[in-house]
Amino acid sequence: MIHPKTEIKHISDEVGYGVFATELIPEGTIVYVKDSLEIVVSPTDYLLYTGEMQDVIEKYSYIDENGNRIISWDFAKYVNHCCNCNTISTGYGFEMAIRDIHPGEQITDEYGIFNLETEIPLICSESHCRKKVGPTDFDSHYQVWDEKIRKSIAHLFEVNQPLMPLIDTETRGQLDQFFQDPTTYRSVYSLKHKKELKKHPSILANGIGH
Repeated sequence: MIHPKTEIKHISDEVGYGVFATELIPEGTIVYVKDSLEIVVSPTDYLLYTGEMQDVIEKYSYIDENGNRIISWDFAKYVNHCCNCNTISTGYGFEMAIRDIHPGEQITDEYGIFNLETEIPLICSESHCRKKVGPTDFDSHYQVWDEKIRKSIAHLFEVNQPLMPLIDTETRGQLDQFFQDPTTYRSVYSLKHKKELKKHPSILANGIGH
């Protein structure tokens, strides 16, 4: 589920649609939660679809750490990538604002975390645009992503959180543990598809990516 203070707008024929803030969304706010209404397409189910349907699923889904494709039931699926994104996925299974998002500002995300299987060219005006996102992004950028998350998650309980009731009990327990002991931080690398995680036993062991 996307944050309630958002709306969908058409940007251009080239880009398509995007999601925009209707009110100030402060840094540390949970902007997206995978709730019970999301559509989960398992790897086997995906193979059973026609090529045309697979193309649609690819366009509007992300791949989670279990290899499932997740399709949002609301307009969260229209959030676009930006190399200077203002929200990011966290190791706790939700996406969070990593700086204040002002009314009328487009909500953008980091697609490199979505377990991409092929490279995607980017339409981006940022001066430091990576030009493409792809399967190698997790290994190349997760430490930088973790730095951004660590900074912003400190504000988690300082701001209004309309999506907090959708966070499951286990995740709340992990958050409680982190705020009591920051060394238990759950790296964003935990979102990488598990078949790839076997290459990084040290990350599996301590959960902090170092």
